[in-house]
Amino acid sequence: MVANFPTGTYRVQVRPDFDLDAAAGLAGYLHDLGVSHLYSAPLLTATPGSPHGYDVVDPTAVNPQLGGPDALRRLAGALRQQRLGLIVDIVPNHMGLFQPAANPAWWDVLTHGRSSAFADWFDIDWSAGPIVVPVLGAASDLAELSIEGGELRYYEHRFPIAPGTTGGSPQDVHDRQHYRLVDWRRGNELLNYRRFFAVTELAGVRVEDPAVFDATHAEVLRWVAAGDVDGIRVDHPDGLRDPDGYLHTLRERAPDAWLVVEKILERGEPLPPHWPVDGTTGYDALGDVCGLFVDPDGAPPVDGQDWAEEAHEQKLDVTRRLFPAELRRLDALAPGSAVVLGELAANFHVYRTYLPYGRADFDAAVAETKRRRPDLAGALDDLQPRLTDPADELCARFQQLTGAVMAKGVEDTAMYRWNRFIALNEVGGDPSRFGVPPEEFHTAAARRLEDWPAGMTTLSTHDTKRGEDVRARLAVLSEAVPGVPDLLAPLLGRAGIPDPSFEALFWQTVVGAWPIGADRLQAYLTKAAREANRSTSWDAPDEAFEARFAAAVRLLDDDPQLRADVEAVVTLIRPHGWSNALGQKLVQLTMPGVPDVYQGTELWEDSLVDPDNRRPVDFAERRDLLLALDSAAAPPPVDSSGVAKLLVTSRALRLRRDRPELFQRYHPVDVTGDSSGHVVAFDRGGALTVATRLPLRLAAAGGWDGEDLKLPGGAWTDVLTGRRIGSTRIGDILSTYPVALLVRE
Repeated sequence: MVANFPTGTYRVQVRPDFDLDAAAGLAGYLHDLGVSHLYSAPLLTATPGSPHGYDVVDPTAVNPQLGGPDALRRLAGALRQQRLGLIVDIVPNHMGLFQPAANPAWWDVLTHGRSSAFADWFDIDWSAGPIVVPVLGAASDLAELSIEGGELRYYEHRFPIAPGTTGGSPQDVHDRQHYRLVDWRRGNELLNYRRFFAVTELAGVRVEDPAVFDATHAEVLRWVAAGDVDGIRVDHPDGLRDPDGYLHTLRERAPDAWLVVEKILERGEPLPPHWPVDGTTGYDALGDVCGLFVDPDGAPPVDGQDWAEEAHEQKLDVTRRLFPAELRRLDALAPGSAVVLGELAANFHVYRTYLPYGRADFDAAVAETKRRRPDLAGALDDLQPRLTDPADELCARFQQLTGAVMAKGVEDTAMYRWNRFIALNEVGGDPSRFGVPPEEFHTAAARRLEDWPAGMTTLSTHDTKRGEDVRARLAVLSEAVPGVPDLLAPLLGRAGIPDPSFEALFWQTVVGAWPIGADRLQAYLTKAAREANRSTSWDAPDEAFEARFAAAVRLLDDDPQLRADVEAVVTLIRPHGWSNALGQKLVQLTMPGVPDVYQGTELWEDSLVDPDNRRPVDFAERRDLLLALDSAAAPPPVDSSGVAKLLVTSRALRLRRDRPELFQRYHPVDVTGDSSGHVVAFDRGGALTVATRLPLRLAAAGGWDGEDLKLPGGAWTDVLTGRRIGSTRIGDILSTYPVALLVRE
């Protein structure tokens, strides 16, 4: 949609312990790395102490904990001095409620109820009585309320008191308020405001109301108008009542901004072509790139329930377990519909529809629901006219539900239960899609260039389930090497975890992220086990089960033989994991789209799911390594330092920034020879990428043996090594690294 879009972005998790001035200090390094824009986490005022910024409490001001408006101006100035721009993340769907006093609008709504000037900001069902606030440890905790400083207090929690409602006990005062404090466990059942997924501390915002849009976007749009911000990343548009209308309004207000949306596309699902955006934030590209390095021939057999059934089962479970309040609100619009709509939501294979766009997806969900529940066919037929009428409140609200069901049922539950091969268990991923052949990748890349050339591509984000290089190492385990048994077989059964699927996740995680500290591993396993909601859960933790995997973590520290066996597996696959990591990085940085580098991933990246992937990054180390790399007489080796990845990252980003004319087309480049399937190569119009795939199988077959790259005419230089390419033999081109980035002289 925009003529001048970034050539490469670098995602920075700006937060209280790494504020705007700290981000400004990266400007010189980011210029030297080769990006064109810094891409920041949300900058508006968030819940005090927020480590991520997605719980905005005041959309009218720069977060003072990040340095406030003066610091934002300093950041913009520092970036301009280095000829860099700024991309900001915004959160239009919801606001943070965890500390009500920190959110002026929510505090006023709690104080004055429906008569509040901010009542229309939030998607509240005012017909359902007082606003439900699920915060109590138990219903009996109402006895613990107190009145202090003119506020109602529950331990550290503070709530306002409406004018004229004082007098009597704290419990009497509570009963006169426009809200009711309830047991936190009953939030899923009783809540009467729309929220983000199943997070009661994040209330949905009615940005479909022009006045609300204006009030909540004025500050960000002011940054754009002032030239301090060049692009906007829109968080979770699927939660909005009218994503299409919202995006058209945003585009109208920021016509020249680069605009990308965090839209999760399922396999084969297109981004709505009428959306006035430049593309997605890249999860679709992530699946294509990472799949390229997974061996389609190495898929292990499915032991038990297949993926489609697991996903459906968990979607159906979360509709009943997490979303009864949402179903109750739908039922009020169509009495008796809750069961039918819950079943229908669980049968969507995409996050949501945008009716009338997406009608085929709706019809497919209806057909599947009738197949599974023929007893509901009549009720579905009765509801269908309303569910397909965008002007009907039932249709609008149902579309907001299905994305939450998909996210919670699939991403946050099924993907922690179905652990056949966890490298594929990613946001927007399909774990049953085992590998992406080069031909399929080329088709997708050519389509991306044609349809969304300015969309973002990525390998890691703050929401990915594991870091890009963990996935790259795990991909080695997929390789079907004749005569080589399952590499994890010597470890399976030794963790003592009474859940075979979770033990599979345990060992894949250990091998993929090794060496990993016990504290990090324990924190990850606790989250993964509770998200899986099988042997333990967030609502009812099973101490005995969690003690079993905690004991397994300790065993890794205490048992020298077990550690030696883990090291043996890792030693075998580590160099091939490095090859995959360099390959997927180069492919992602040079394929069609705008490449994003998540903070720190220019070196090896062994993070797991958040908050692990938000750990502080040693930028001083990276700056020093880049300076040394630029003055080195010879290319660095591929070793544990990760400098080879820094080389690939910086040279690819610099080339895209400095020579954009080399990246205007996309053509696959053929390779001949017995091992040609171990190469992916494409020409972007003068910049030619070559990457090794399935390196373990290649090594087992004896390496390169006469494979030939059908190099277009002309003289070529590998910008990674500086060598002129005098041969078309793959073995010669890839004699230094498993990847090459060739430029026609």
